[in-house]
Amino acid sequence: MSAKDKLIVALDVPNVAEANRLIDQLKDEVGMFKVGSQLFTTTGPQLVETIISAGNRVFLDLKFHDIPHQVAGAARAAAELGVSLFTVHASGGSEMMERAVEAVAEVAEKNSLTRTRIVAVSVLTSMDANALNQIGVNDNPPAAVERLVKLAESAGVDGVVSSPQEAAAIRSFTSPNFLIVTPGIRSASDAAGDQKRVATAAAAIRDGASYLVVGRPITESADPVSATRKIVSEIENAW
Repeated sequence: MSAKDKLIVALDVPNVAEANRLIDQLKDEVGMFKVGSQLFTTTGPQLVETIISAGNRVFLDLKFHDIPHQVAGAARAAAELGVSLFTVHASGGSEMMERAVEAVAEVAEKNSLTRTRIVAVSVLTSMDANALNQIGVNDNPPAAVERLVKLAESAGVDGVVSSPQEAAAIRSFTSPNFLIVTPGIRSASDAAGDQKRVATAAAAIRDGASYLVVGRPITESADPVSATRKIVSEIENAW
């Protein structure tokens, strides 16, 4: 794995034309592209298939959270699409995550494919203690993240999504191969936007993050390639 392989660019854009423009510019600069709710709702699985057929890797970030049967079906469909990584919500519970793990393993065995990896969302990076209290969670974000990460690892998923501020703590109590995927990456000069718990790329890598997800600092840049190369350089220097 090289430094660029640790960078996932979030295609959080409204249409296929904009997504394709970014893919064409960045396909040789990054390790993976994230397709999230907005773009998937607009384009469906066809764009994911197109990205993969062109030789790129996809992180499907739809945050599955439903009864175990439904999530198992969605996990199976994601694996059959050929995505490298996808998300479920850890708050869906052990059985839901275990069923997703079983589904992707079955697809890999049946089709002789590399197994799609699953990462569980702990606490969204847009949430702080006040937001957690609003939904009845009385823990502060680090405590809530720790509880959900331990639940996710015990359910057999491959890793978690958390803010970079929790990366070091997660790395201290999980296995070495457990993936930590961190959105909320910002430089000192970047606007935080709706993200509450952010850090720089270098800090996240030093704290043990496996992959960094970066959206607006790249996709809204006047020069996405230069913005990407700057972040890759930060990753390389910290790594």
